[in-house]
Amino acid sequence: MLTVGIDLAAEAVRTAVAWLDWSPGGARVRDIRIGADDDLVVEALTGADKAGVDCPFGWPDGFVDFVTAHRAGHVDVPAGTPGRVWRRELTHRVTDRVVHDLTGRRPLSVSADRIGHTAMRCAALLAELARRGLPVDRGGGGAVVEVYPAASLRCWGLPHEGYKKDLGALGRLADGLRAAAPWLDLGPYDGCCRSSDHAMDAVVAALTARAAARGLVTAPTPEQTRRARSEGWIALPSSPLAALRPGGTAG
Repeated sequence: MLTVGIDLAAEAVRTAVAWLDWSPGGARVRDIRIGADDDLVVEALTGADKAGVDCPFGWPDGFVDFVTAHRAGHVDVPAGTPGRVWRRELTHRVTDRVVHDLTGRRPLSVSADRIGHTAMRCAALLAELARRGLPVDRGGGGAVVEVYPAASLRCWGLPHEGYKKDLGALGRLADGLRAAAPWLDLGPYDGCCRSSDHAMDAVVAALTARAAARGLVTAPTPEQTRRARSEGWIALPSSPLAALRPGGTAG
């Protein structure tokens, strides 16, 4: 199996791609590329058995409805409801609230934070994958799944705070990852993962893609499925990191 992780940014310069080869003995980082343009990202995604992309796959349904109504005329604001309450439906997706409930981490709002620029790029990339015949399901059932590396690390009991701004914290995360997954061979890319949080997030995204391929991630409930297919769904690991190792168990 080949899994790919994409730490997507609005521009190529901060976009990282990681390829993980899986064999009976474990997993090996085949390559990491930082500065990935659309062509490289699409090439990586189409060549993977399963890929994880760190970016929202869609916008909150309530936000889309709000903007559509505003364009057509005027919006209906719920009477007697505090602004911060009804605006929450516009700023956070169902999956964002689920991730917060399960991990304590709140994903950035795709409709109210700058990550919206990255989501626009992601939407174009997903459309290109669909044009090439790849099954694209924003709910996670297709070739590509939405991931949130910091939340994945939290689920696996690894350091998940501060590593994006502190090289010391990033190094401790690399040490923790190697200790928790001795079957993961970073090879010549160990230094890259210790010096670039983009590289590290891409590796974690590829690990999460492996979890998704094995069915070891959270899935939307029947009531959440419709929203997940339009808004996107963050795949959270539901088993220990050791369960990803070939021959490992989900216990």
